[in-house]
Amino acid sequence: MNPVPHRLAVGVRIPPCVRADRIMATVRRAEELGFHSAWFPDSQLLWRDVFTTLTAAALGTERIGLGTAVTNLVTRHPAVVASAARSVAELAPGRFTLGLGVGNSSVAPVGLRQSTTTEMREGLAQLRALLNGDAWEFAGAAGTVRSRLRDPHPAVPLHLAASGPRNVRLAGEVADGVILLSGVSPRTLAGATARVREGERAAGRAAASVPLTVSAYCEVTDDIEAAARRIKPICASIAQNGGAPFLALAGIEVAVPDVVEGVYPDLVHAEDWDAAVRVASAWVDDAAALRFAEEFCLFGTADEIARRLRALHADGVKGVFLQHVGSYDPPTDLIESVGASVLPAL
Repeated sequence: MNPVPHRLAVGVRIPPCVRADRIMATVRRAEELGFHSAWFPDSQLLWRDVFTTLTAAALGTERIGLGTAVTNLVTRHPAVVASAARSVAELAPGRFTLGLGVGNSSVAPVGLRQSTTTEMREGLAQLRALLNGDAWEFAGAAGTVRSRLRDPHPAVPLHLAASGPRNVRLAGEVADGVILLSGVSPRTLAGATARVREGERAAGRAAASVPLTVSAYCEVTDDIEAAARRIKPICASIAQNGGAPFLALAGIEVAVPDVVEGVYPDLVHAEDWDAAVRVASAWVDDAAALRFAEEFCLFGTADEIARRLRALHADGVKGVFLQHVGSYDPPTDLIESVGASVLPAL
């Protein structure tokens, strides 16, 4: 996904929540309105297959960048990911980015564990070798097998999504880009950026050579308080999954138990969002939710959001992808409101 010089690359996250042809129409609308990229999450029980959706999007658009945000190397073997990535990249030359993460909502519902930092390093090495056309020695039950990918595609950028310090540093060492999952809080963003730069130095890479993409929930609104109450489950999930120290940096003190009852499949991807808001309210009050929205998210008027996006770019961020609240409907309202009022202001 080629970066846009001298301008922040603004993308949108689109869950493959309906048929691939309908998602393609959503991506085409984002392209018409001037979005730089469309990013698709991968979770096999929640949504349609991400690479099938990407194929439809590639065939139905001409300019917009396409990427996974993110797929994983647990439910999908690295060789399978390499083949799928190559296949999409052929249909969208210069437009496809392979975003990878530890698994999250893909692995937990099927009883698997997330990738460790060591496993992510190994998996990225496998992917790069296969996409470059190099042979790789796969260790199997019957011994080692040396294999390669036919018709490789070396031009696929590998971006690593990360929030914890070890994986953020790993991205600086070995990835072509990093997707920072810590939101737009200046405090957490500064810390994450420092870890990326540490990884660059450790690997002998040029300073600031790994581009930073930041994900953030976004809503164009005049009523931030009301919008903030809707994102209580997201704030609670961050605290539940080891992010309480990041929240505390912004003055948000939240303690959430390891197991939360009454929400399926989890707080971020709840099928009944209103129920998830009620459950999360036990730990996240209105004041904490508002602070979270103001610090970590892009909520506000179009001018306010545009101002914060410019500040991100000034701090070295190359791209953002915006998320709406919800997992099972396309972000139509977000695309229309940002496309009509925020992108022109940039």
